[in-house]
Amino acid sequence: MRTIAILPIKSFGAAKQRLAGLLGSGSRKALAQAMFLDVLASLRRSAAIDGIAVITGDPAAESAASGRGTVVLPDASEQGQSAAAGIGIEYAVRHGYERALLVPGDTPLLDAGEVEDLLERSERDGRGTVIVPDRHGTGTNALLLSPPDAIIPSFGPHSLERHLAAAEAGGAPHRVEQTRSLLFDVDTPEDLDVLIGLLEQRTGTASLTRGALSQLDRMRARRPASVADPAETAAAAARA
Repeated sequence: MRTIAILPIKSFGAAKQRLAGLLGSGSRKALAQAMFLDVLASLRRSAAIDGIAVITGDPAAESAASGRGTVVLPDASEQGQSAAAGIGIEYAVRHGYERALLVPGDTPLLDAGEVEDLLERSERDGRGTVIVPDRHGTGTNALLLSPPDAIIPSFGPHSLERHLAAAEAGGAPHRVEQTRSLLFDVDTPEDLDVLIGLLEQRTGTASLTRGALSQLDRMRARRPASVADPAETAAAAARA
């Protein structure tokens, strides 16, 4: 089944605003870019993915994504993840893809093998729509849609409920499946602490994200104590 991965990416400079109390704008930008590149690398390693569409208005993301079976689609308006996903879905339908996997750019633990298992199970059991929740069980961290326009994506808070309702209303065979490496996105300081804890337990994963976080640790270590950000100090203590 011809499958495309759709990866919407907000401008790195505007990403992760909820981490503003913990990280400066440059650090947030570096972290967002590293997570995106780790996700993209995992998708490229998956033999079950026939093409990748990155939807972005960020020149840095466009440059990083170019080549290796990846098409970059412009998102000049940046109206959010759902609208960007819609751009990717239109492309998938227009180019004859039978299935689309919508994934966010802030799940750096994404594992290519788990992606392949997810796609294989979906094809085997005939469930054209698979909804992958976040670790809280209320949001959506990935959608697998066959055909690509089986439902209209509606990401954001409590999106799991909306996606279930859309699948039921449209009569699309569906299921909710927890894919471990897709459960952990990063929006809040708590999410970041969880990610750091998981990276400490695993080796050989999310190398660019790991490197970005190490660089942030070094920057904090060099900063004089008199000007240290209290939020950053607390986060470093939590990781110790």
